[in-house]
Amino acid sequence: MIKVGIIGGTGYTGVELMRLLAQHPHARVEVITSRSEAGTAVAELFPNLRGLVDLKFSKPAVDSYQDCDLVFFATPNTTAMTQAKELLAAGIRLIDLAADFRIKHVPTWEEWYGATHACPQLVAEAVYGLPELNREAIRGARLVANPGCYPTSVILALIPLLVNRLIEPESIIADCKSGTSGAGRNASIGTGFCEVTESVKAYAVSGHRHLPEIKAILQTLDADADLVFTPHLMPMIRGIHATVYANARNSAGPVQRLYEDYYRSEPFVDVMPAGAHPETRSVRGSNVCRMAVHYLEAADKYVVLSVEDNLVKGAAGQAIQNMNLMFGLDETAGLGAVGMMP
Repeated sequence: MIKVGIIGGTGYTGVELMRLLAQHPHARVEVITSRSEAGTAVAELFPNLRGLVDLKFSKPAVDSYQDCDLVFFATPNTTAMTQAKELLAAGIRLIDLAADFRIKHVPTWEEWYGATHACPQLVAEAVYGLPELNREAIRGARLVANPGCYPTSVILALIPLLVNRLIEPESIIADCKSGTSGAGRNASIGTGFCEVTESVKAYAVSGHRHLPEIKAILQTLDADADLVFTPHLMPMIRGIHATVYANARNSAGPVQRLYEDYYRSEPFVDVMPAGAHPETRSVRGSNVCRMAVHYLEAADKYVVLSVEDNLVKGAAGQAIQNMNLMFGLDETAGLGAVGMMP
């Protein structure tokens, strides 16, 4: 049984980790921390976990995790980097659900996140936790950087086109929509019900923190890859819908079979039939990224539609998928939930 610790258990990704791990056949949460809720029973704050998680939140302290095999950081950016070195030295493996280790070029990270990195020497070691791209490296990793929610949907949509050199790599446009849970659990006017319901708005058009992450990973597939990335806030709780456009190279034409073959053995990527249009509600609560690829002959462009639950495949579910790989388990363990409709 894998003994798990969760640092930062009161946010949406923290409670999602607990929900999924409560049903995991080979992992058990031993400790879950929260500065603000220390001493409070988990089930008191999250009654959906009554009878499943019999723990109280405790104050964060490195000694709290000494019996853990793995610790998840479900914390804001810049938290994991201050504790990673000490925990790794204690023989504890780490998965960071924030952005501290996602970008290999430290000056770029520092520019976008407005902080000096506390342990740049660990950035090179960290493995980017997208199993469909880095499965073998994840198996042997001590430290995994769990991808961002937007990057997961966009990168998975583009991998088959880039590795097969079927698009002009500098022509990519990613038009993405997210539910409000992507902004976190803290109250804010911008994500309040009256502010988001019956409305759609773009944000961070001049530059979102996920842009350098997406670009860096795409450039490992094609050094010339570049993109315009525009996120939008939608009046829903969960879900990401990425519409990704790119110019075809040499009028490549339909690629339905290529996508089906590329992702055939991937347990959490579902390529829909030709002409399909995936919906975010079809993946709500599941660890699946569902997509459809279209070729627009008149424009000589590809359009890939990619949907996921931002809290599952975009965060906690993918983190557990990475944990399964790190400990030699069936990759799908604990992640068999089917999307909830309606």
